[in-house]
Amino acid sequence: MPASRTETHRIRSLRPPKPAVDPWRPIDQMLEIERQPVGTPAQVLTVFLAGSECPFTCVFCDLWRFTLDQPTPPGAIPAQIEHAIASVQGELTATTHIKLYNASNFFDPRAVPPQDDTEISKQLDRFAQVVVECHPRLVGQRCLDFADRIGGKLQVAMGLETIHPDAQPKLGKQATLDDFDAAATRLGRHGISWRAFVLVGAPFVPSHEAVYWAVRSVEYAFDRGAEHVTLIPVRGGNGEMERLAQQGLFNRPTLAQLEEALERSRDLGSGVVTVDTWDLEVLFDCLSCGPQRIRRLEHFNTSGTLTPRPVCTACVR
Repeated sequence: MPASRTETHRIRSLRPPKPAVDPWRPIDQMLEIERQPVGTPAQVLTVFLAGSECPFTCVFCDLWRFTLDQPTPPGAIPAQIEHAIASVQGELTATTHIKLYNASNFFDPRAVPPQDDTEISKQLDRFAQVVVECHPRLVGQRCLDFADRIGGKLQVAMGLETIHPDAQPKLGKQATLDDFDAAATRLGRHGISWRAFVLVGAPFVPSHEAVYWAVRSVEYAFDRGAEHVTLIPVRGGNGEMERLAQQGLFNRPTLAQLEEALERSRDLGSGVVTVDTWDLEVLFDCLSCGPQRIRRLEHFNTSGTLTPRPVCTACVR
């Protein structure tokens, strides 16, 4: 289901200017604690790599801001990883995991030049698990070869987004649920674990059904073997989402919808469910309880314990 060049150009033309990105330095890096399906939580070094933009141009995408318009230069990704590791050198342990998120697809040759795979794999030998993100249609032989190269275990993060039958084909994902299932099966057949991203408030999904379809999508991912599912509230700001909102085809999700989706998803499978808490302040409908509600979600992400929703006298949710 390839998107036409005209449609891709139209969507990209609506975007505000994006900041300049240095391909020789990561966008950011951080050490965090992440729950595991089995055993104790793991320390994770998350590296936000700078690289070429994803070619698929999803209508909801907000990651394009931190990408290059041209192919990633050879040698740039290893340089970024080296910089990120050096910044936390004294804090890493033998059980630390690493996540390489590049706002694109790790196995897209424009984003990560294949000639860098050998050097990258050497840099990653010290990590117990390596997580990369990739479009389902790009999970092929290069992915399998990369899994064999690294010393630790590979995990691939894929965007499921939604299983809503009308909305899913309209997202610009250029991947069907069959494509997603095929990638999940291929990974499982080769002993590679995977995680999924699920949208809360996906465009083309009626607002009153947003929680229902998010929960259904989490269940779908777990049924197919996902070890981890992250709930992501859809954000505006790319121009296309504002256009869809004017047509009544997108309603920004509320913090209450995100909370409910988590509450109804957390026990659906044996894997881990978390919430993407980046920039959640844009979902505040009450400044009195909003920060406390975000801290509740952050606490759940690391502990797996969901405390009761805070009682707020300043708002009615």
